[in-house]
Amino acid sequence: MTVWGSWERTARGAMLLGPGGELSPTIFAEMSALATSTGAINLGQGFPDEDGPAEVLEAARAAISAGVNQYPPGLGMPVLREAIAAHQKRFYGIDVDAATQVLVTAGATEAIAATLLALTDVGDEVVTFEPFYDEYGAISALARATQVTVPLRAPHFLPDPDDLRAAVTDRTRVILVNTPHNPTGAVFPRETLELIVELAHRHDAIIVTDEVYEHLTFGVEHVPVSSLPGAFERTVTISSAGKTFSTTGWKIGWIVAPAELIPAIAAVKQYLTYVNGAPFQPAIAVGLGLPDEFFATTAATLERKRDILSAGLAAAGFGVGRPDAGYFVVADAAPLGVTDAAEFCRSLPALAGVVAVPVTAFVRPAHREEYSSLLRFAFCKRVELLETAAARLAELRIS
Repeated sequence: MTVWGSWERTARGAMLLGPGGELSPTIFAEMSALATSTGAINLGQGFPDEDGPAEVLEAARAAISAGVNQYPPGLGMPVLREAIAAHQKRFYGIDVDAATQVLVTAGATEAIAATLLALTDVGDEVVTFEPFYDEYGAISALARATQVTVPLRAPHFLPDPDDLRAAVTDRTRVILVNTPHNPTGAVFPRETLELIVELAHRHDAIIVTDEVYEHLTFGVEHVPVSSLPGAFERTVTISSAGKTFSTTGWKIGWIVAPAELIPAIAAVKQYLTYVNGAPFQPAIAVGLGLPDEFFATTAATLERKRDILSAGLAAAGFGVGRPDAGYFVVADAAPLGVTDAAEFCRSLPALAGVVAVPVTAFVRPAHREEYSSLLRFAFCKRVELLETAAARLAELRIS
């Protein structure tokens, strides 16, 4: 368990600084720029390079043509809120009141920000699992809360129950659960989620879940925390359309939560984006109502892409994890003699014509050594691009 509460601040407000106290571009921006300048295949960023389902795209065009181009209601358009409630019932058996328990957001990123800013205060603790999506640490700091991390260790990247019990205390305000997990692709089993619910009750904490990869699992079941006994009344469930429907640029996300929590989160959201994505909201409502075959085919296609890229990485000599969900595979470059994944990522475009990001980008400085040889590759790309990347990686040679 590691506690992080020492972010520096400027007189003009909260400013998040790098490990050495300097402002610097993120590794994601650096690697994307490197891909552009070298012509390398960019597997560093997690966005698809193919359009989503035609029905969803056409629904957005129709909404624009019909004049749905002004501010939508603050909580989101009723058609989408009702579709979200129906989705929770259809897939998970969860009864949701669309009028009082659903809030549409500018993607999951805004949903997480609004939730943490609304529900935490100075000195509260936010428990996250490490590696973690970088926003979790940044927003915890902006909220002046203290981030406490629970390690996820290779090869399975699942939390040790004793580590989790040690991390959650009476100071814990939020347990932030990301499953399916980015960057590792781990799917937390039911027993882990049940322990989280037990600890939340024992210490009167709120559970916040980031479930954006909920439909992108490979032969394993995604169990929403809020579907477990005694969980819904203290769980804020966050998801989005971008990953499922390959519409990451639309930024349509949502929150499902107890009615008493929605007003505070909505009050923060109104000062972030106010509202967003009017013509895209009815389009995503169409997407959420697509047949079961769409969701199954989407996951199966992504699983095939995972296997194509993984084969190239294995042929190159990487130790290759087997993600159970999501867009990413974690590969260990230690068998290649690599001890610094960040530096290796900077040289990989020249060595193999492929860009990745180091897993240390998702880890706080004190824990980076444990993840120092791990790289994250995105496989949410066209099959032919992945085949090219896999072939290039298979020919990788390090002198």
